[in-house]
Amino acid sequence: MSHISKIELEIQSLEDLKEACKALGFQFKEGQKTYKWYGDWQGDDPLPEGIKEENLGKCDHAIKVQKCRYEIGVVKIANHYILLWDSWHTGGLEEKIGVNAGILKQTYTVQRVKREARLKGYRVLQKKMKQGIRLILST
Repeated sequence: MSHISKIELEIQSLEDLKEACKALGFQFKEGQKTYKWYGDWQGDDPLPEGIKEENLGKCDHAIKVQKCRYEIGVVKIANHYILLWDSWHTGGLEEKIGVNAGILKQTYTVQRVKREARLKGYRVLQKKMKQGIRLILST
């Protein structure tokens, strides 16, 4: 059964997404034009806004997560990217990327903040906390 979902995160920087994938042990598959999913939309959930049934499984890049049957599609929309994935439990992605992709979203955001801070001349120290990650910026 297929449940294509959009990860609620606008990707402005592929470099930061690549770094997030690296930090999580995922493989960013640059230029891969399809992502693995159930392969047949059942129509039991609405499609993500702006996505048509005939475009399911198509992408500009993909993210391979070890020990998962399905992949994440990186799809260019205007001047940014969105992430699409089949959230059906048999694909194995939710266990690795978190509920609503929380782990992936947090890791991308950390990479994005670190890059922007460094561009502005700050040093960045990252500490892992019980409830997430703390970034300390200094000059």
